[in-house]
Amino acid sequence: MHSVLAPVLAGALLAGAAAFAVGSPAAPSPPGPAVAVTPAADDVGAGSTRTAPYVWPTGTAVAVLRPFAAPPQPWQSGHRGVDLDLATGAAVIAAGDGVVAFAGTVAGRGVVSIDHADGIRTTYEPVTAVVAAGERVGSGQVIGYLAGAAHCAPASCLHWGARRGPEVYLDPMLLLRAVVIRLYPDG
Repeated sequence: MHSVLAPVLAGALLAGAAAFAVGSPAAPSPPGPAVAVTPAADDVGAGSTRTAPYVWPTGTAVAVLRPFAAPPQPWQSGHRGVDLDLATGAAVIAAGDGVVAFAGTVAGRGVVSIDHADGIRTTYEPVTAVVAAGERVGSGQVIGYLAGAAHCAPASCLHWGARRGPEVYLDPMLLLRAVVIRLYPDG
């Protein structure tokens, strides 16, 4: 039963990630047995673990120079992604398997967007792309090179974003966390 519910609950976690924090007491409970979904790092008991489906777009863990900051309202200002410490010219990799939705310039910056099978679109900027729209990419494949300090000037950084649908921005760091799913008996 655990193996059947794990993909469903993991998808539900990502679908609602913008609405509540992982492991938050405000997280809604699905019908049926009580369920807790928390990051693996917080695991203190037995449970079924699903490994993270995504990898760092920098190839390895790096410092987060500026975290995700959801705006209070969708139309207000916020930081709809994270800024990752990366040197100009460094390789930028696909965080997961997918299809390149866009590779080009937006407001003078190189941008690559990838659509993933789980409905999430990840975006990378400023990037000099080596891929084209419509191209299939694999997790860890080089998609371009960091183009400079345009986003975090005078420092260089990779701005990495994630969203579900056209308006629901997610903290992309949640994509990197393995999820532990615990089922509790009805009480």
